[in-house]
Amino acid sequence: MVQATALPTPDAAAPAQPGAALRPTRRRLWRTRGVSLTTRILAVNVIALALLAGGFFYLDSYRTQLLNERFRLARGEVEIAATALAQARAPERRRLMAEIGSAQTLRLWLYARDGSLEADSFRLGPPSFAFVDPAGEPWYLWAAQVLDRGVDAIVGAPAIERYSEPPLARAASWPEIARARLSGRTEVFLRYAPDRTPVITAATPVGSGGEMLLSMRNAIDVTQAVRDARQTLVIIIGLALLLSVQLSLFLARTIVQPLRALVRAAVRVRLGRDRAVVVPRLPDRGDEIGLLARAFSDMTHALRQQIDAVESFAADVAHELKNPLASLASAVEAMDKVEDPALRRQLSAIATHDVQRLDRLISEIAEASRIDAALSRATFAAIDLALLAAQVVGARGARPGLAGCPIRFRRGEGDAHVAGDALQLERVLDNLLDNAVSFSPPGGEVEVRIWAESGRVLLSVSDEGPGIAIDEREKVFERFHSVRPDDEAFGAHSGLGLAIARTIAEAHDGTLTIVDKPDGTPGACLVLALPPIGDEGEV
Repeated sequence: MVQATALPTPDAAAPAQPGAALRPTRRRLWRTRGVSLTTRILAVNVIALALLAGGFFYLDSYRTQLLNERFRLARGEVEIAATALAQARAPERRRLMAEIGSAQTLRLWLYARDGSLEADSFRLGPPSFAFVDPAGEPWYLWAAQVLDRGVDAIVGAPAIERYSEPPLARAASWPEIARARLSGRTEVFLRYAPDRTPVITAATPVGSGGEMLLSMRNAIDVTQAVRDARQTLVIIIGLALLLSVQLSLFLARTIVQPLRALVRAAVRVRLGRDRAVVVPRLPDRGDEIGLLARAFSDMTHALRQQIDAVESFAADVAHELKNPLASLASAVEAMDKVEDPALRRQLSAIATHDVQRLDRLISEIAEASRIDAALSRATFAAIDLALLAAQVVGARGARPGLAGCPIRFRRGEGDAHVAGDALQLERVLDNLLDNAVSFSPPGGEVEVRIWAESGRVLLSVSDEGPGIAIDEREKVFERFHSVRPDDEAFGAHSGLGLAIARTIAEAHDGTLTIVDKPDGTPGACLVLALPPIGDEGEV
């Protein structure tokens, strides 16, 4: 059950002059006295629909998610095709390229080590797709393109290069091939076709002989999905507007009787049986409208932050779980179609890694979801933070495998007693040490320092790694945001450690921030600041 918190009443801050608190409200009511109730209801509903129309801009993030999924698909497709071509004999390569291009609706180019074109799947067989000429499209598709450009301009989307086939069939005409050859891994590029649909290209090395494979897909379905969603949203808004007008007129005619039922519904909402609706309190009204407004206001104040936090966390969890699930599904699906034992082992390894990553994510997500509940039930006690830190550092030093990254503890001046939950504060320090050790170079040292300064007990954990850029110092505390070392296996961390640490710090009326190291050397320095126990020892 959610505990509702009432907002301050006007009587709590009464002015010196009697009736002065009511005069501003009366003046506000006087300004709308000439507006009919029907007009007010219609205006409120139209504003709500205008907010619903803001979903047009949400579709930009939806399109980005679709494109990111297609980038991963393109990367996987070209790597699988490159592996197959590397293992195929020279006479079979052309047939294999034609079959892959036709089956996957792709265009494939194979370039020799000197950059010359060896094969083009569109020349080996019928083209699997063709770009649409915008001049021959109907007017409504032209209008959709104009709307696409307008939304891109409003949301500040980056400019995308227009696709045009290079005049020379040379690898040097494709920048993605140059980058893939230089990095030794797959590079994916995005361009726009003439009809403004995405053209996704991916380049990857073929074997070790210097050959390069380039794939191209015209992802028309991505644009179509966004436009279909936009069309559906327009229909919903239109129907909602029509229904809103009819209901508003009905409510204006029969306002008194429904109000009493809505008051009872508002009480149920406050007890956690329905969703919140934001309305003004209207403290000067003693009729049914005032009762409804106050009941809904109490409910909204109590639930707004809780609902926002749950929805945000649910969206983050869904996004993070989809990535390994999609990779796992692709590996399992491809495994049934692949007969080569080496490739099957590779797909099996990918599936195993994704299962382990899912298990790790679910465990850490469950742990993160229990933090708030655990903190709400915790009983704070006096804790010597210096002693707690020394014990944690000592326990970590005794673990096997950590000899390459020593942890040094320094005790500064001042009393380090704070009020808190020892287990939760230990978890904060463990998370900070995990982060510092993972970024430390071989032989690098991690330092834990505790001191008191300016009425706060401070604990810092610093390392000798690459450090954290200024523009990333707040992002690293967001859920699932993870900037990991280049040599670390993908998916080894969920990005929840620092988010959990900051949540615990704030529950202790403290802060967790990132600062420059005091000595100016490279590396990250995270500082936990907590209020000390009062002068008389109260907790």
